[in-house]
Amino acid sequence: MPDEWNQYADEVRAGLSEDESYGQRDLLRDCDNSADSPGDFPGLPPCSYTQWLSESTLPSPVQVAEATWDFARNGYSGFTVWQHLWLSFSRLAKGLFWGVAIGVPIGLSMGLSSRWRGIFDPIVELLRPIPPLALIPLFIVWFGIGEEGKVNLLLFAAIWIMVIAARSGVLAVNTTKVHAAYSLGASKAQVLRHVILPNALPEIFTGLRVAIGVCWGTLVAAELLGASSGLGFTIFKARQFFLLDLMLSAVILISILGVTMDVAMRMAEKRLIPWRGKG
Repeated sequence: MPDEWNQYADEVRAGLSEDESYGQRDLLRDCDNSADSPGDFPGLPPCSYTQWLSESTLPSPVQVAEATWDFARNGYSGFTVWQHLWLSFSRLAKGLFWGVAIGVPIGLSMGLSSRWRGIFDPIVELLRPIPPLALIPLFIVWFGIGEEGKVNLLLFAAIWIMVIAARSGVLAVNTTKVHAAYSLGASKAQVLRHVILPNALPEIFTGLRVAIGVCWGTLVAAELLGASSGLGFTIFKARQFFLLDLMLSAVILISILGVTMDVAMRMAEKRLIPWRGKG
């Protein structure tokens, strides 16, 4: 046990009055008894993760690691861990794809034309604040409990982010570049392709990275719509049986996938938009 913890424990004991609860004394005694346990983390009070919080409330790192290994080796609910990962990723990819495919053209049209901006802006601002989770009951009624409902919920989560990103990207284009292109005889299509889109791409990529994070957060709720597989399904199924170590294992896998996708987006951004930040 670190000397600092010994000193702290002595000070607490000295400050305990006779009428104070025995729970505090029991806690200190248990900490002393666990001081030489082989699983203690160096530099931390030995009871910080074994006594102050019950393992039924917060599983230890060892328990989570064991649950992750068992999940990877044996799967869960009839699916391997790779199937759970792939099914969650495929749902997210489909929803994100349609969010980009629909949202980016709408955002570009809003940035290029005040007429289209006047048409779409009230709709976007009306629907954008609605949390996707609030629409789960309606999506069940409209699309059923199959894959369509999950994908559409993720689409709803992503589309407004992409609309705003594309619109902001177009409006941020330096008008001097546009006028210079026109003065050199470029057509509207050429200006759009060679001036506006390249300058709007950085904002679109930033919006895509934000949309990926939001979609991962929505995915767990999306897999409540009658799913029998996926990481979100695993989390809620484990919750029913109070398997907190398995829940944390699935959460960690979601975090790893999210970070991996974000790193991949950064690498793609550097490769596809080398002019970003260069004026």
